[in-house]
Amino acid sequence: MQFQPIYENGELFLPKFELHMSFNQSIGMITDLRRKQLLLNQLADHNQYYVLRAGQNEYMRLTVEELIAFLIRVTERNERVASLMDYFDLREVRKNKIKDLTSSKRMYVTLLRVFFAHQPALVLEEPYFYLEEQDRRQFKRILDDLSKEKQILILTSNLEDAMISCDAIYRLNELGLHPLDIRDSDEDKQEVQKQDEANITLKKISTKRKDKIILFSPPEIDFIESLNGSILVHVGGENYDCALTLTELEQRLLNSGFFRCHRSYIVNLQKVREIITWTKNSYSLRLNTGKEIVVPLSRSKLQELKALLHI
Repeated sequence: MQFQPIYENGELFLPKFELHMSFNQSIGMITDLRRKQLLLNQLADHNQYYVLRAGQNEYMRLTVEELIAFLIRVTERNERVASLMDYFDLREVRKNKIKDLTSSKRMYVTLLRVFFAHQPALVLEEPYFYLEEQDRRQFKRILDDLSKEKQILILTSNLEDAMISCDAIYRLNELGLHPLDIRDSDEDKQEVQKQDEANITLKKISTKRKDKIILFSPPEIDFIESLNGSILVHVGGENYDCALTLTELEQRLLNSGFFRCHRSYIVNLQKVREIITWTKNSYSLRLNTGKEIVVPLSRSKLQELKALLHI
């Protein structure tokens, strides 16, 4: 998949990039709402991709069974309605009109359109967002089966949703497309412990989200803060727990362009757009991250920062 660059207000908003996809693999892309829409717009008229946008509605007056029969007919497939009712786990609601289903079940039925798509690649916007747990499990099973013969790209703003069924996950922002290194916590725990014991300088920062260990390259990180006894690593508008202290992180990031701007903050200097002077003794740093983010700058650190930036 190739995407062309888009500029807004004279600044690069969506960079040019190419995404290589293979069969038997589902890819997740984490980005914001605006960039999702721009990506989908570029794919909308391409006959290689079936695009399913979030919130798309189905034929509300049909029953579930009638809809499946209709989709079989228009796509000229050989499956029987009864067998698909079992496969989709919809036998109990087969006589229900779609408009009478719960919001989760209604969205699940809508998502089943991807099963009938003839295109070799499926592009889904926020497929899990509206689904309750049972429907999530059912749809994941279907996507896992489809991935054996199709390419699947899931666009979402939520990391947990990408983790559900994606083999590889990327983050897209104004700086480009960055792969996330995500591993199962149990599998990775011993490796991380050995690295810590050997005092190896890591090129990635280890964070945790639920039962996953997520490794970020330093350029991906916007800033790090200490908040209520927790260390939070901020990346692309989301934060992730980190077991290291600020002092340990400061040492690990010493040669990666990071600066301890405050006793509770470490900032990526590549993301600093502006030094704000509030009063004679009060300063902040505005970051260029696509969102309005301001972090404090200690008065005692001002001159050190100016020396680093040669200003």
